Amino acid sequence: MALPNKVKKLLSDAEQLSDYRDCSSYFYKWLHNEFSKQPVGNLINARAEFIDRLLIKLFHVYDLAHEPDLALIAVGGYGRGELHPYSDIDFLLLVTQQPSEAVCEKIGQFVTMLWDLNLEIGHSVHTIEQAIEKKRGDVTFATSLLESRLIFGNHIEFEKLKTHIIETPVWRSGEFFVAKVQEQNLRHKKCHGTAYNLEPNIKENPGGLRDLQTIIWVAKKHFRAETLQELINHGYLTHEEFQELSECLENLWNIRFALHLAAGRSENRLLFDHQPNAAEILGFGSDGKASVERMMKRLFRIMSRVRELNQMLLSYFEESIMPESSEAAVIELDKDFERIGHQIRVKNPSVFFRRDQLFVLFEHIADNPEITHIYPSTIRTIRQVRRRLLGDLQDYAACREAFMRIVKHPNGMGRAFTLMHKHGMLAAYLPQWRNIFGQMQFDLFHAYTVDEHTHKLINNIYQYFDKTKISEFPLCSEIVTRMDKPELLYLAGIFHDIAKGRGGDHSELGSVDAIAFSKLHGFPSSDGKLISWLVGNHLLMSVTAQRKDINDPGVIKDFASRVKTERQLDYLYCLTVADIRATNDNLWNDWKSTLLRELYLHTQRALRLGLENPMDQRDQIRDKKHQAKQRLLNLGYVEDQIDLIWSRFKANYFTAFSEQQISWQTEHLLKCSDLSQPSVIVSDKAMHGGTQVFAYSPYSGPLFARLVSVIGSKKAQIQHAQVLTTKDGYALFNFVILEVSGDPIASSRAQSIKRGLEQALNEPRKKIRFKKNRSQRFKDFNIKPKIVLRPHARKDRSLIEIQAVDIPGLLTKIAEVFQAHLLHIHAARITTVGERAEDFFVVSNNEYQALTDEEQAKIHQALRKKFNAETE
Repeated sequence: MALPNKVKKLLSDAEQLSDYRDCSSYFYKWLHNEFSKQPVGNLINARAEFIDRLLIKLFHVYDLAHEPDLALIAVGGYGRGELHPYSDIDFLLLVTQQPSEAVCEKIGQFVTMLWDLNLEIGHSVHTIEQAIEKKRGDVTFATSLLESRLIFGNHIEFEKLKTHIIETPVWRSGEFFVAKVQEQNLRHKKCHGTAYNLEPNIKENPGGLRDLQTIIWVAKKHFRAETLQELINHGYLTHEEFQELSECLENLWNIRFALHLAAGRSENRLLFDHQPNAAEILGFGSDGKASVERMMKRLFRIMSRVRELNQMLLSYFEESIMPESSEAAVIELDKDFERIGHQIRVKNPSVFFRRDQLFVLFEHIADNPEITHIYPSTIRTIRQVRRRLLGDLQDYAACREAFMRIVKHPNGMGRAFTLMHKHGMLAAYLPQWRNIFGQMQFDLFHAYTVDEHTHKLINNIYQYFDKTKISEFPLCSEIVTRMDKPELLYLAGIFHDIAKGRGGDHSELGSVDAIAFSKLHGFPSSDGKLISWLVGNHLLMSVTAQRKDINDPGVIKDFASRVKTERQLDYLYCLTVADIRATNDNLWNDWKSTLLRELYLHTQRALRLGLENPMDQRDQIRDKKHQAKQRLLNLGYVEDQIDLIWSRFKANYFTAFSEQQISWQTEHLLKCSDLSQPSVIVSDKAMHGGTQVFAYSPYSGPLFARLVSVIGSKKAQIQHAQVLTTKDGYALFNFVILEVSGDPIASSRAQSIKRGLEQALNEPRKKIRFKKNRSQRFKDFNIKPKIVLRPHARKDRSLIEIQAVDIPGLLTKIAEVFQAHLLHIHAARITTVGERAEDFFVVSNNEYQALTDEEQAKIHQALRKKFNAETE
C-alpha cells in the first residue's frame, strides 16, 4: 500500500526534530483512521515502508549513505515488511570491516535521532564474519537473519550474507527445527500450556503469532519457501488449511494492531485495561463486557485453530526434516488404529464415518500411556470430520457409550480428556461446552476462560488418583480410594460452570443440565441427583469456609444439614478443592487448605453423631480445655495458673480457637511477667495454614485499626482475624497472616512484625504510614464496592460483608469507620484475591447488640463515602 502523499512530502521536507515528530504524528493518525477502512496487512506494510523512508532519509542526513562499505538491513518482523503501529524496529548495519571512529560517531547520531523520535529500536553493527559467528550460538539471531531485507547500501555485501545464511552448515535444517520446537515448548510452558488466559499474549501464547511464525521459519529454512502458500506445492497444506491459516493470521494482526492503538505503545498482552478500547476499535461495540466477550471468544477460537494446525504441520515437518524420528515400529491397537512411537494413527479415514470411533481413538490413548500425541494425518481427518458434523455427537447412542467408557476409565480423564478438549471433541459432544469455549470471567480472580478452568479442575481431580501426588492432595487422595463411582465427581466437574455466560444463576442452570445429561445417558436416578446436587452446591463449601466461623457449632450444624450425607460431603470436598486450585495459580494456599479440611472434619463428625444429636457447645469446650491443659501440664505449667488465666475468658474464647491455639496463647500469657501490660507473640512456624499473631491488651476501640495497619504496612496479608474481650476488660486479637505469595511469614520478618505491633499497642498516638502504590489495572471494569449488612446467626451480632478493589490500608479505612460508630468487632474473615478484597466482619453496637436499621444505614453510608474518597 502506498503511503499518503502528504506523509511523503512531510518526510521529504523535514529538517528539524520537530518536523520529523510532526510527520510521525500525522502518519500515526492516518494509521488509526484507516484501520476500519482497509485490510490490516496494507497498514502494517505501510508502516514498514514509512520506517524504510525515514531510515533512508536519516542515512543521508547523517552522511551514512555515502559509506560504500555499509548496508542497512531490516531483520525480523521488520525484515518481513510487517510493522504494527508501535512494534520494535530491528535492523543490522552490515560492514565489510570495523568502522572508523568517524563512522561510529555518525552511526551514534543516527541511532540517537531514532530514540529522540520515540522509536523502539533493536540494532547491531556486524561484519559478515561476526554475524555468522553470532548466528552460530543464537538461534533467535539466526531466525531474524532468515527474514533479512536490504533497505539501503552495499547490496553486494548483503547478497554475500544471504548466501552464507543459506549455504553455511551453521544451523542445518534438523538442528534449526529442533531448536525452534524447543523454543516454542518453553514459550508455551511459560504460559502454563494454555492459550486461554484471560489476559492473553497475542504473540507468545499457544496459538499466537509466534506459533504461525514458527511454521513459516521452519518452512523457510528447510524448503526455502517464502510464503505459507508454497507449502501447498510441497504437499504439507491443503488449499482449505492455507485459507484458514491466512484468515487466522489476519485476525491476529487485526487484534494486535487494535491493541497497539488502544495502549498507545508496543503491547502484546491483551490486558483487562485495554480490552474494552480494543474491542471498540475492532468494531465489536462499546457495550463493556459484552463487546469484550465477543472479541475474546473470537480470539480464543482463532488461537485454538492456530495451535492445532501448528502441531499438525510441525509433526509433518519432523517426518520430512528428521526421517529417522519417524522410523518407530508400528504397533497395531485394533483393526482401525495403530501406534507409531508416541502417536496414534487411524488406518483408514473412513473409519470415522462411524462417529463413535472418534471416541474409541481417545479410549486407546487412555489404554496406552505411551501415546502422547495424535498423528498429523489423523488430526487432519478429525478436523475434516468435525467441520462436517450435523448435530451433537451425544445424539448417537454408540457415542454416548464410548464417551462414558472414557469417563469411567482409570486413565480416561488424564491425557485423553486433555486431547479431547484440545481437538474440539468436547465441544462436538456437548452443546453446552461450545457455549463456554473461550467464555470470559469478569471477577478479578479467575485467570482462565470457563472451559480452560474446567479442564484444569478435571486435571486436579485426576491427580487425586496419582499415588505420586498423595502429599499434594492428602485428604482428597484418601477420599477417592473409597468412592464407589468417581465418574460422578468428574461429571460434576464438567458441569459445575457449564451454564456460565447464559444469565441467571449458573449453579441452578448447570444442575438442570446435569439432570438432562444423566437421563440421556441412562444413569440411575440417585446418580443423576448427586451430580445435579454437586453442581447446584459447588460453591457451598468454599463460601462456608471462607465467610463463616467454622468453629461455631451452629454453622457446622447448618452446613451439615445442607450436605445431608457423608457421601455427599466426600464428593463436595474433592470438587471444592479442585475448583479453587483451578481458579488461578495463586489462589490456593495452606490457609485455604486448612479451612476446608477443618470444615470437612467438623462436618464429618456432626454427620456421624447425627444431626438430631449435635455436639453440645459445653462438650466442645470441655474437650478443648482438656486437650490444651494436658499439653500445658506436659510442658511443666501448674494447673492452678492455667485455670486462673482461663477464668478471665468468656465461653466464646474456647469455641473460637482450636486446642492448639488455646495452649499456644495460654503458654504465652503464662510467661508474661505483668498481665496488665500489652503483649504480642508471632508463631515461628505455620499453624492452621498460616503464621499466627496473638495480641493481648487492655481493650480500646481503635486497637483493631492500628494492628491491621501495622500488618498492612509490613506488606503481609491478613487471612483471618478474631477479636474477643475478657471478663475483666482486656482484648484478645488473633490474626492469621501470610506473605503476598501465599506462604507463611518468613522467620526473618516475623520479629519485625512483632516489634511493629508492640509499638502500636504501647504508642497509640504514633502514625502508621502507607505507600500509595495502587495499581491502575482493572480500572476499565468499573468495579464498585459492594457493602452488605445482614443478620448473624447470633441475635446480638450483625454481619458486614465488603467486596472492593484492594488498596493499601483498606482494612484500616474500614476499621476507622467502625471505630467512629463505636462498633465492637468480634471476628473478621479477610480474603484478598488478586486485587479484590472480600472481607467479612461480625460486629455489634456499643451496647453489644445487633445493629439497628438506622445504624446499618449510617455505617453503609460512611463506608461508601470512605471508598469514594479513596478512588477519587
